[in-house]
Amino acid sequence: MRRPNPVAGLGSAGWLAIVGLPLYVLLVATLSTQSSYLDGGALGLPTRPTLANYLTVLRNGFTTLVTNTLIVAVVVVAIVLLLAVPVAYVVVRRGARPVFRLFLLGLAIPQQATIIPVYLMISRLNLYDTLAAIILPTAAFAMPVSVLILVGSMRDISEDLYEAMALDGASSARVLWQLVVPLSRAGITTVVIYSSLTAWNGFLFPLILTQSDSNRVLTLGLFNYVGEFGIDIPALLSAVVLSGVPIFAVYLVARRALVNGLMGVGGR
Repeated sequence: MRRPNPVAGLGSAGWLAIVGLPLYVLLVATLSTQSSYLDGGALGLPTRPTLANYLTVLRNGFTTLVTNTLIVAVVVVAIVLLLAVPVAYVVVRRGARPVFRLFLLGLAIPQQATIIPVYLMISRLNLYDTLAAIILPTAAFAMPVSVLILVGSMRDISEDLYEAMALDGASSARVLWQLVVPLSRAGITTVVIYSSLTAWNGFLFPLILTQSDSNRVLTLGLFNYVGEFGIDIPALLSAVVLSGVPIFAVYLVARRALVNGLMGVGGR
């Protein structure tokens, strides 16, 4: 029989209040008119709940922002998986430690330190103000962590399984796709979520490498909404809520695989 733990209960309630209060303020504000929000304050309930704020955001090019961000996120995830999975496999099976250390070195390089050479390369490739200008550097900066996660996941695969595939005469490519990839699903799922979050939340590259409205992504659009809806706080917060719904849905679907993948980062 479990004994009640009032200290843990109070701690959980306090933590719930800390997490829940900002969410309450955020959601209530999106259902309020500008006048009722100013009169009732951040904690006051709306006298007449309305969805007009969400309609205002959707009518101001929000669908274009979401579409561009989805394109960037999907392509970044595809590039990262296409490159990171074979690299991690080579590191685990061939002992390519210099390659692994080179990727780990990328963890110590911030985006801000590379923005000038990245800008010059994108300009000389005639990719400035295109979605490709966002996709390529974003995928590059997602690679080091992705390789680290996949190496830790692939190291947990039993050596006996590799030997069994070798006895069957399987090639390296067959071992990769028929053995390693299925047994590394947790790590791959983690990489998918991490890469999509990196692309979804990216701000520096869209800010520096794009300028037209047709190539804006969500983060840059929210930044511009601060000026457009700088006084209309409910509309601005409605844009924030709408921008977080897709990535939150992805997290809910894959949260268990995400935790399992992160647990294997350390490897053996």
